[in-house]
Amino acid sequence: MERRRRPTLEMVAALAGVGRGTVSRVINGSDQVSPATREAVKRAIKELGYVPNRAARTLVTRRTDTVALVVSEDNQRLFAEPFYAGIVLGVGVALSERGFQFVLATGRSGAEHERLGGYLAGQHVDGVLLLSLHRDDPLPQMLDEAGVPYVYGGRPLEVPEEQVSYVDMDNLGGGRQATQRLIETGHRRIATIAGPQDMVAGVERLQGYREALLDAGLEYDEDLVSYGDFTYDSGTAAMRELLERAPDLDAVFAASDLMGLAALRVLRAAGRSAPEDVAVIGYDDSTVAEHAEPPMSSVNQPTELMGREMARLLVDRITGETTEPVQLILETHLMIRESG
Repeated sequence: MERRRRPTLEMVAALAGVGRGTVSRVINGSDQVSPATREAVKRAIKELGYVPNRAARTLVTRRTDTVALVVSEDNQRLFAEPFYAGIVLGVGVALSERGFQFVLATGRSGAEHERLGGYLAGQHVDGVLLLSLHRDDPLPQMLDEAGVPYVYGGRPLEVPEEQVSYVDMDNLGGGRQATQRLIETGHRRIATIAGPQDMVAGVERLQGYREALLDAGLEYDEDLVSYGDFTYDSGTAAMRELLERAPDLDAVFAASDLMGLAALRVLRAAGRSAPEDVAVIGYDDSTVAEHAEPPMSSVNQPTELMGREMARLLVDRITGETTEPVQLILETHLMIRESG
């Protein structure tokens, strides 16, 4: 049986009645083609089942039409924490709409950063989306030195924000909303399980908690503050520590839903119920909060929208539609459930 010949650019041009260069311009998205000609070429591509040769196209355009989403955590955290799923979904949808694909990479150790930096600087991708960066992360400097454009997911610490593009949540406002809710419902010994202080999300959620207390005339007490890294295990350790230091606490604001879930379980094991004995509010508004026992109040942050906006800013930079840094802050709001 004779094998069917793979359609070529020349075959598309012949069927559409145009030159080879015109077909290339249509495939590459040029606006220097009339609508009628563009439609004729697209019909020919569809009829023949033509698939552009990506390698050849890269040689001409100097682009791979590929973006890397780099999460500076280990694989276990990437797949365990609900926050990342919404980001990945939003990034994927937005890039697909613009004709880009993406590769997902993780890394937290020095060796992993070196490996990632070499790959990202090696012209394998057109740009990078950086997520969950910590203060000591070397990837931005590596990308700067290689001339690779990037967008932060989350405002970076200790970097002049007017010099970089990022999309972030209103973490300070979210921390303030959660704490104000606990104050308004009559609580006065309000503890917090704060996030890591080498990340803006951890710093600003704690700042929002502190500002809400001070605005209400309540003292900021270090005995009521414990720290985690957004994970369930860290929330368990932090809640146990809080109960030892401040057994009279009557509410807890946890800077992630996983830490909030851990707090609920530690409290239950200690014979305290929520919200009757201790109210609890988490952060993320994930399915973890919805299915907690009792269902947990939580600060909603639009993770899918964040992913979409990160991807949009990066593609605009890659294609030259945007040349100046852009900063976006997305609104958060409190979802009230039974726990507090």
